[in-house]
Amino acid sequence: MSQEIPKSLDLVKHVILILSGKGGVGKSSVTTQAAITLVNKGYRVGVLDIDLTGPSLPRMFGVEMKQVRQSTRGWVPVQVYHKSDTKSGGSLKLMSLGFLIADRGNSVVWRGPKKTAMIKQFLKDIVWSDSKSEPLDYLLIDTPPGTSDEHIAIAEELRYAQPIDGAIIVTTPQQVATADVRKEINFCKKVNFTILGIVENMSGFVCPYCSECTNIFSSGGGKELAQSLDLTYLANIPIDPQFVEMVELQEDTKGKKLIDLYEKSDLKPIMNNIIEKILDKNLPSRI
Repeated sequence: MSQEIPKSLDLVKHVILILSGKGGVGKSSVTTQAAITLVNKGYRVGVLDIDLTGPSLPRMFGVEMKQVRQSTRGWVPVQVYHKSDTKSGGSLKLMSLGFLIADRGNSVVWRGPKKTAMIKQFLKDIVWSDSKSEPLDYLLIDTPPGTSDEHIAIAEELRYAQPIDGAIIVTTPQQVATADVRKEINFCKKVNFTILGIVENMSGFVCPYCSECTNIFSSGGGKELAQSLDLTYLANIPIDPQFVEMVELQEDTKGKKLIDLYEKSDLKPIMNNIIEKILDKNLPSRI
């Protein structure tokens, strides 16, 4: 196992993982909203999408048609928002396997060793910052579900990149999800990833017409899990059809971008509260 600090993290102050033992709980949605919230606070943010079989973040941010490029130092991620594009002066860069696939309908049929090699390359060969005077403030890593080869590769690469902030654990309320998430929490403890807190996603559906909340997937499972394991409970996030519409209707070259549309989202204050709880921890910078 290599003991070298990943070069791409040399100019990254904070690293946060978004994890869940269960698929379909909305990790990419939470990652997207967390990134936008940090950008709105004026931070320079990077997002690394290593869900190799389902890289959805290029679509989420409306940059699906853009491409990464190679430099002498490594891969240069896609600039989603430049500091001149935002009111806060924050910026956002994205790296995803989705940019390297010619057709979004193509499947990635790889064995474990190839997945591991790709993740190691993602963590070592991406140029998140060009200057020591403007390091990346936050790198968010969106991971696949489970505790498989990809997660082991991440743990091995980040082992020598400490300190990293830790992991946000995403679950949905029902017990079938929290049981798998409990395994992910156990994995974090084994590889010494600090757990920043648990988010209960898809926690109820608020009707846009009558404002009545219906607990489609039950409610409270994430909070009960956090209490039983003495972990921080960050918040519950309801299903919001308007956010899905924002993602689907945004246009890359004309019209408003997701960061502008998100200003009017009912989810914005919820995610802002989650990020504030993490920032209040005053975790040390890596550089």
